[in-house]
Parts: sequence; C-alpha cells; structure tokens
Amino acid sequence: MHTLTRTATTDMEVTSIRLERELKEKLKELSGNQGYQALIRDVLWQYVQQKSGTYSPQALPTIRATVAAIAQQEERCVLTGNLIQPNESMLLGLTTTGGMVPLSTNSLASDRTQA
Repeated sequence: MHTLTRTATTDMEVTSIRLERELKEKLKELSGNQGYQALIRDVLWQYVQQKSGTYSPQALPTIRATVAAIAQQEERCVLTGNLIQPNESMLLGLTTTGGMVPLSTNSLASDRTQA
C-alpha cells in the first residue's frame, strides 16, 4: 500500500475527521503496531488508486466462491483491472479473508477451464 514509503509526518497536512468512538476503537484493534492513523491512510490511498485505475494489488486475492451480480455503479475487477459498467453483469468474489470483491464475468475463465 502507499504509506509503505513512510512519508515523514512533517510532509503531511493535519486533517480532522469525526469518527464514531466504536469505529475508532475497532480501527485501533485492527491496526496493531501500525497505528490506526497509518491504517486509515493506507485504506484511503487504496481507495484513491482503485477509483483512479492505478491500483495493482501486491498479491491477488484468493477467491473461495462467487455470486452473480449486476453492477449498480462503476466498479473495477480486482483480478484484471477492467472496468465494470453500471447495469453490467459481474461477479462478487468471496475472498479467503471474508471480503467481497468485484470481478468481471470473464476474470476467472482460465481458472474454471483448469478445474
């Protein structure tokens, strides 16, 4: 993720954001030694990269199962990087970590033929 380059905090701008106390505590639990502010920066950078089309994950997620879906907004396939347009058929992939990720309908085609 982007903050792995370790930008000096003196090169950052202070921004105030209001978070529910429970959300802040959950973020602290999830962040471990990284700290929740660094975790939030990582999440925000990943979001910006995904929306701008410059995101390329270090490791592709392992997909456990898929569910057919119709895109309600523009999405980007996490495996191919291809855009999925609103009202287009797509898949939602359940990852081994329990997350759901957008997939284009042909992104797993080569995996299916090998199974």
